[in-house]
Amino acid sequence: MSLQTNIASFIKELREQKGLTQADFAELLETSQSAVARMEKGEQNFSTEMLTKISHALNRKFLAIKSSVDFKIEGGHQLSGTIQTNTSKNGAMGLLCASLLNKGKTTLHGIPRIEEVNRILEVLESIGVVAKWIAQNSLEIIPPKELDLASINAVSARKTRTILMFIGPLIHLFKNFSIPNSQGCKLGKRSISAHLYALENMGVKIKTTNTTYDIKVGELKPSEIVMYEAGDTACENILLAAAKIPGKTTIKFASANYMVQEVANFLTKLGVKVEGIGSTTMTVYGVEDIDQNVEYTNSEDPTETMMLLTAAIVTNSTITITRCPIDFLELELLKLEKMGFKYSKTKIYISNNGLTKLVDITTKPSKLKALPDKIYSQPYPGINMDNLPFFVPIVALAEGTSLIHDWSYENRAIYFMELTRLGTTMILADPHRVYIEGPTVFQQAQVVCPPALRPATIILIAMLGASGTSVLRNVYSINRGYEQIAERLNSIGAKISVIEE
Repeated sequence: MSLQTNIASFIKELREQKGLTQADFAELLETSQSAVARMEKGEQNFSTEMLTKISHALNRKFLAIKSSVDFKIEGGHQLSGTIQTNTSKNGAMGLLCASLLNKGKTTLHGIPRIEEVNRILEVLESIGVVAKWIAQNSLEIIPPKELDLASINAVSARKTRTILMFIGPLIHLFKNFSIPNSQGCKLGKRSISAHLYALENMGVKIKTTNTTYDIKVGELKPSEIVMYEAGDTACENILLAAAKIPGKTTIKFASANYMVQEVANFLTKLGVKVEGIGSTTMTVYGVEDIDQNVEYTNSEDPTETMMLLTAAIVTNSTITITRCPIDFLELELLKLEKMGFKYSKTKIYISNNGLTKLVDITTKPSKLKALPDKIYSQPYPGINMDNLPFFVPIVALAEGTSLIHDWSYENRAIYFMELTRLGTTMILADPHRVYIEGPTVFQQAQVVCPPALRPATIILIAMLGASGTSVLRNVYSINRGYEQIAERLNSIGAKISVIEE
């Protein structure tokens, strides 16, 4: 996506947040409505003068000299050695939100020090929670007697969709409250219907505005809920809501994904009985109050294992990846096996949370062939939605034509097309499907990171396989989800320099 298109999308989003029509906006800019329409479609160049006018009209600075972090990648090198799978970003986000249920001290281990965690910590601290790092990846969280929602850090809250999961705990503390409307990765319009309909059954009403979610809490009651869709965040939110509603709440068509299991396992530590963890029907026996000092360890991240597997495949390398949560990788590995990927794995051992099954995987150089069937994600135990993008650079190396179907997000397949800059032959069939012709010889390139974590990461990985020097600019979206990714990849033979400009 070009800079002009990005600016256009940003302007439209800000205009809508302010509740302005195109006609209202045109009047403020002293131009025509048709000119505004062209701007927002990315069909009109932006002069410095016009950007200044837009800045004043929207009360948002567009012109600034801003530092950014870039990666310079010297590609074409094989990787070697051993690297450990880090703990889960998505698990950590759910656990941080779940800590709001507890009046006592919550100590969480295995929390990655990444930008998205930082954003939620900024929000928690703004409302009075004391959150401090007591070790490299361990957090101590102590709530105040009363949360100060009036002081919530809206800027940080809007940068992460995780803010939605504040609703589940907060309905037990406030009858009426608002939280900022969330953003996170730019992956198209993402409905909150699954949150809304399930919470309605429990006595909660949500009104969405351009800038806030306004919540009104009636009489909370246990319920039998059929999830409108098996969304991970929505299911976590309902678990958090049900945890302190005395009685039996049943959640059908629930997500059984790893981050949902993480939250459910943490709730059991808090004294909440949860049946059916890891299945599509869960039953929660809520308790009236939670006030205890609790300690819990977050488990390993299957999407990080998948990222490391992809890096090994793209660079045709032999590496050992330790602490891989195998239950959430089995189908991905089967698809790769059928493409010709060779690897070995150890016997199962257990994570520090006492529950998650882990293995070590050793990759081997492999020659790949395209699968005859499309590759697509599904709710667990299907291919994880966050793992699907990693198949894009993998199938680009395979002989034949592959179809990747990313049905769940409106824009993500469009971001996949950035790999054409590195020499991949791709056809965008529609906003959800791409055809990829291989085998590709990746070429060096300069690319600006798309504003979405996984699409940005697969560009980085493709650059590892491209001979020559590539530059990936403004890598904030990668740092949102991966801790010290450049240093860690360098530890197994990558050559990535971090450049701050």
